[in-house]
Amino acid sequence: MAGTDDRDCNEIIEAARAAQHHKDAASDTPEHGRKRNWDVASIGVGMGIGSAALAAALLFAKNSRRK
Repeated sequence: MAGTDDRDCNEIIEAARAAQHHKDAASDTPEHGRKRNWDVASIGVGMGIGSAALAAALLFAKNSRRK
């Protein structure tokens, strides 16, 4: 019965090696669903332009009511 235990142990080790191989192969592939990291500077510029446009629109609306 000692031969049976060795065979079972070898099957377990082989299964662990196969699982590790699959894990390593999966980690080498690039992720398709990665999220894009936004640059903080571009967000700041966009907010600045948006704020300036909003202020200009409010000044224009206030100016046109006086006439």
